[in-house]
Amino acid sequence: MSDTSPDLPTDQVFDDLLHEDRSFPPPPDFAAKANISDASLYEAANEDYLQYWTDQAAELDWFEPWEETLEWTPPHCKWFVGGKLNITHNCLDRHLETKPDATAILFEGEPGDQRKLTYRELHAETCKFANALKSLGITKGDRIAIYMPMVPEAAIAMLACARIGAIHSVVFGGFSADSLSDRINDSECKAVITADGGWRRGKFLPLKETTDTAVQATSSIEHVIVYQRDPSFDCPMTSGRDHWYHELVANASEDCPPEEMDAEDVLFILYTSGTTGKPKGIVHTTGGYSVTTYSTTKYIFDLKDDDIYWCTADVGWITGHSYIVYGPLQNGAQILMYEGAPNHPENDRFWEIVEKYKVTVFYTAPTAIRAFMKWGDDLPAKHDLSSLRLLGSVGEPINPEAWMWYNQHIGQNKCPIVDTWWQTETGAIMISGLPGHTTMKPGFAGPALPGIKATILDEDANEVTSGSGLLAITQPWPSMLRTLWGDDQRYIDTYFSKWNPSIYFPGDGAKRDDEGNFMVLGRVDDVLNVSGHRIGTMEVESALVDHPAVAESAVVGRAHDLKGQAIVAFVTVKGNTEMSDDLNNELRVHVADKIGAIARPDQIVFTADLPKTRSGKIMRRLLRDIAEGRAIGDTTTLADASVVASLQAQHADSEG
Repeated sequence: MSDTSPDLPTDQVFDDLLHEDRSFPPPPDFAAKANISDASLYEAANEDYLQYWTDQAAELDWFEPWEETLEWTPPHCKWFVGGKLNITHNCLDRHLETKPDATAILFEGEPGDQRKLTYRELHAETCKFANALKSLGITKGDRIAIYMPMVPEAAIAMLACARIGAIHSVVFGGFSADSLSDRINDSECKAVITADGGWRRGKFLPLKETTDTAVQATSSIEHVIVYQRDPSFDCPMTSGRDHWYHELVANASEDCPPEEMDAEDVLFILYTSGTTGKPKGIVHTTGGYSVTTYSTTKYIFDLKDDDIYWCTADVGWITGHSYIVYGPLQNGAQILMYEGAPNHPENDRFWEIVEKYKVTVFYTAPTAIRAFMKWGDDLPAKHDLSSLRLLGSVGEPINPEAWMWYNQHIGQNKCPIVDTWWQTETGAIMISGLPGHTTMKPGFAGPALPGIKATILDEDANEVTSGSGLLAITQPWPSMLRTLWGDDQRYIDTYFSKWNPSIYFPGDGAKRDDEGNFMVLGRVDDVLNVSGHRIGTMEVESALVDHPAVAESAVVGRAHDLKGQAIVAFVTVKGNTEMSDDLNNELRVHVADKIGAIARPDQIVFTADLPKTRSGKIMRRLLRDIAEGRAIGDTTTLADASVVASLQAQHADSEG
């Protein structure tokens, strides 16, 4: 973690947001039917936060009750000590008593194929695959890698592992063979579950071939299980090691009692990027993760029995774990899964799906929202989006202009927007409004959720009451990471050494308004030092996107002999806007007007697109490489690697 002080000057962007009359209370019709429409949850948590989490946990089924709610030896915690449960019982078995024939998963493949699984069917498929895993000698505590496309079997694989107590490590299907082998080797996985391939923008991506390359660089893999996505695809299979998924489950029993797991037994490992370049294996355990994902899903998404809930993330990320699989299924939700890209075959694919399935709750990333803006207002207008009643944002701070567009063109000014802040490490959402109670403000994620204690501190752990500082979580919460797989010292050094072992440091800067709403500024290592002034990249990006010609921007720093760092902005424009010298100058002046002359970009690079992963995250690391003129790092996770070469040429032209 960087020790950079985030002591940013109070900027015009933040002041404007504080004083503009842009606040959105819950629509009366929504609030009248909301699960929570008052401050009662906050009051209960503030009065006794351990009792609050005890009450939340009591809503789940436990095989044995816990003896102690929290055991806290900073920076290590245990929640619901002595309790026993299985998350798949709460996801599946308990719904068999009340709603066995209710829809659990609606699936749409990119080619247009459709499937529906009821809770009864999902339970049966999970048990069959769990028994198949046991037939291969996989038992409680074994680590299993999952490298799958966005198909129901990806969720079934996760649930089957959890059913028997095996620890799953899901690896995003866009990662390279090296990334997959690194993760397999770090946790010594016994098996890998993959597919022959998956569809993306009209192409069938051969995941099994990538898996074979990865496994060659491992020594622990005994079995490779292959789901057949396309029977016409000629998939290489290694005799004795490789198994077809459909053959394993063909004669497997639908009866597989769930393993009784201690609350602190490991549920999964999920790797996330680290500042050292070596991925960190985030460890989440069963009890606390179950409780927090259950409660946050219930309250933030205001779930009702007839909702069609669509989170557009991939199961390879924590959002997919918590808010496609475990949180919604514990709540008995109807979940929509979509395999492909938002712009295939056309740019309105998402809105076509919303209209087709009558989606009511839609949860996506700011990067996607800005892409929708760029593609034009006419695309959502072509479709009936009236079924939507709640919108969400996840993955990075959403700039106010994108928030307003989302509200108007997708929510039709009637849907609350929950702007959620959380991390792989936190396991569940930490900061967000509750849609039936909170007045939403563009640019602000909202207050800390009930049972979560967040604040802003300076470098010396003093609370910051005005201006910017470092976001801090000052008391443990049930879904917090327990350690890093095989490296507890790195866990301590990374997250609990900034101030003292009782305070979690997320690595983000933040500001707060008078009502306690947090504006998350982004990573403190994304704070630029320009002539002794610290400037948040997110603030410059927001100022750029505030200009009517700009669809999306990404800002990085490069070394500057005089200033220390110079600001380089990569900008995509809307529609047929001309990318001219005049616009370049206009944007630089616009940023100076919004923030101050010190924030004026030294260089603006116009581009048709930005380098993004398949999940839509902008890879700022590559932009830094381009800005500094360095050799380009790994591009295997990009949705379109050709973007990088184009950007390099455009950057060279802009310097000339």
